[in-house]
Amino acid sequence: MGSFSVWHWLIVLLIILLVFGTKKLRNLGSDLGGAVKGFKEGMKDGGSNAAEAQPAQKTEAPTIDVQAKDKTPT
Repeated sequence: MGSFSVWHWLIVLLIILLVFGTKKLRNLGSDLGGAVKGFKEGMKDGGSNAAEAQPAQKTEAPTIDVQAKDKTPT
């Protein structure tokens, strides 16, 4: 565990619990878990869709040439 002993880590954990509280840490953990789950599902869906996708074909729209005329007061 590096230069810190187990007791140091327990004291740090206790201070974090006192500062943030268990409810905020539980909400943070569930939000983080949901984000990771969503990321994994997105990567799974993105991988299957990328293999099936075909490159888009470039289609050109017809060009319309016009001349602008100034209105003259009558």
